[in-house]
Order: sequence, then C-alpha cells, then structure tokens
Amino acid sequence: MNIHEYQAKELLAKYGVAVPKGIAAMSVDEAVAAVDQLPGPLYVVKAQIHAGGRGAGKFKNNPEGKGGVRLCKTKDEVKDAAIAMMNQVLVTKQTGPEGKEVQRLYVTDGVDIKKEYYCSVVLDRESSRVTFMVSTEGGMDIEEVAEKHPEKIIKASVDPASGMSGFHARKLAFGLGLEGDALKSAQKFFVALYKAFTELDCSIVEINPMIVTDKSEVVALDAKMNFDENALFRQKAVAEMRDESEEDENEREAKNWELSYVRMDGNIGCMVNGAGLAMATMDIIKHYGMEPANFLDVGGGATTERVTAAFKIILSDPKVRGVLVNIFGGIMKCDIIANGIVAAAKEVSLSVPLVVRLEGTNVDMGKDILNNSGLPIIAADNLDDAARKIVDATKKALAAA
Repeated sequence: MNIHEYQAKELLAKYGVAVPKGIAAMSVDEAVAAVDQLPGPLYVVKAQIHAGGRGAGKFKNNPEGKGGVRLCKTKDEVKDAAIAMMNQVLVTKQTGPEGKEVQRLYVTDGVDIKKEYYCSVVLDRESSRVTFMVSTEGGMDIEEVAEKHPEKIIKASVDPASGMSGFHARKLAFGLGLEGDALKSAQKFFVALYKAFTELDCSIVEINPMIVTDKSEVVALDAKMNFDENALFRQKAVAEMRDESEEDENEREAKNWELSYVRMDGNIGCMVNGAGLAMATMDIIKHYGMEPANFLDVGGGATTERVTAAFKIILSDPKVRGVLVNIFGGIMKCDIIANGIVAAAKEVSLSVPLVVRLEGTNVDMGKDILNNSGLPIIAADNLDDAARKIVDATKKALAAA
C-alpha cells in the first residue's frame, strides 16, 4: 500500500526522523492559509500523487509550464502555484501518459540545502535482512546511479534478530563523507528510520533527497513509504491513510474480491489460477506476438461469485480485445470456473473472442457447462494451443475494429 508524501512525513516525524514543517491542503484556500502557519520566508508547494518525478513532471493543461514542485516567496505565489496544480492532471515518468489528477497539495517550509543525498531502506529477500542504501548522488533515480556510478552506493544490511547498531549508522554516515554535527545527525536519522521501517511493517522507505542543511542537520526533504498489505491488520493508523482515488479502479475492485490483479498495456485479458501459471501464460502470449492486458490470479479457493467478478474486471478494461482463461484445477475446480465465466459473459454481453483451456479437477463437468452455455467459446487442448488461438482471434478482432 502506498501513501502520500505528507502522510509519510507525519509518520516519520513521530519516530524522530527530521522533516521540514509542512501542512497538507485539500483546496487552494487551505494552501494559502498554510503560509500563515509556516515560518517562511520561503515556501514549497508540492502536488500530492502516488508517483515520483513530480518536480520534473508536466501538467496536461500547461505542458510547457512548471512541474508539480514549486518554490514560492510570497503568499500570492503560493496561491498561483496552488491554482496551477489543484485538480489538474500531472504527468510524470511514473504515471504514464495518462497522468494523475492532483487532489491534494503539501505546503512546506523552505530549507537551506547544503548537500543532497539518497537514502532508502528495503527488505533484501536474498539475505532476509533489512538493507540501507545511501548515495552521495541525491535527487537522482537510484537505478541511474546503480548503472552509471555503482561505486557511489553504500549498503548496510541489518539482521532483524539483533536489530540496528551504532556501527551500521556509522558505516552509512562515514560512507557519505559526513563529519562533525552532520555525522551525529545522520546517525540519529538512520536509527530512527530503521525503527520506523520495522515497527510500521514497511516494504520500502525512500528519502530522495535526504539533505544536510546549513545548520548541519540531516533532514528528509522528500519521503516515500510503501507497506506490506499483509500486515495492515495491525497497522490501523496506516490503513486509514489509504487514498483509493490514487488506485486503479480495477485493482481496487480486485482487492475487494481478494483477487491478485495488475493492469498492463496489452490487448489480451488473462484469467489464471496460480502466479507461476499466470506468468507462463503472459510469457507465451508475448511469444506469439501480442501483449497481455493484465495479470490476474483467481487463487485456489475462489467461488463462482469471485470468478464472475474477475471476468467482469478483465472485460471492463477497454483495451481488452480477447480473453484467455487458463485453469489447472487442483484446489480450484474447473466447474466453478466455468460457471463464473458463463455468468459473467452473459451479464456483460461478451463481445470479444474467448479462449478457454481447462485441465484438472472436474474438467469434464467444466467443459460440459461451457459447451452448453450457448456462448461462442473457443476450446483449447493445451497452453500452446490456447495461446495460438487467442492471439489469432484477437488480431482478427483488432483488424476488424
């Protein structure tokens, strides 16, 4: 689960991570009023969306103008910036060309920056340890740093059994070349960040940039936090921060039905049971020259109602011009899948090619249900046969459109 920058900073501040003073605003008027609550004389107005690259992003209504992070010197400039951002669509390298509508702003106090750094905390699944990554190349994407300057990334792995110690923090701070008060501030910063990461069940915390101010204080100038959704049951305060307007509508609906769904850019919708089989299904679609429109794993214990919901979610994507259902029935029974497909297809008036490959538990019952449904379903004998048939049928559907 993702949250906004201002929410991340509220959480981090509670753990002792230094952040600039800031106020969230849900309207232009609230953004202007925030100026009176900040020390000034500089203010920063930030668009709040679940995507990085906001400062370099462009608004659809003004692609030649400034991005989603603006430095202001007066209340009037704050107002102008808020008007330019609020309820406008911001396009960044992480949003895709469709962009995201800005519905929240964050007005923060301006900070004198002496030096910018990069800092993140992630769970390294290979070592089963919480791993810090820091770099002197603040403000850049860590992927770009890793590619061009891998020697500038300093790592420190923390065994969760023993927790973070002073030597971890010192290794990171010395690696960044910090000295004096900045060195002391950085050590305190890293320890507080680790505590926040572990106690809040984070999957990633990224501070980019982490800065040293003119007063030698280490501060999180920006903050991104993601959380392990499996642990949200014990993180009530975090769960309440969810902004559903930032989530893909289909992905949100899939969560409500306990389905694993991720929208993609292709034309062939996929319904599969099991993550491995789903990946194989997407791979073979690409192998035969087309792209999957989604990843959708209905799981092993789905009901007819959940399968129906899954099928409707797939078909609600306007880019879908064909659907491939690939089910190997173990725990999941083929007749349940078949009933769900028939119910959903009739409800939405199926108008795209549908190829179904069923194997496993109750496969004969499932095939009988599909054969007697009266729907134009294309049967497939195996995965290779199914992929060929759906690719051919979808290409014809696209050509006829």
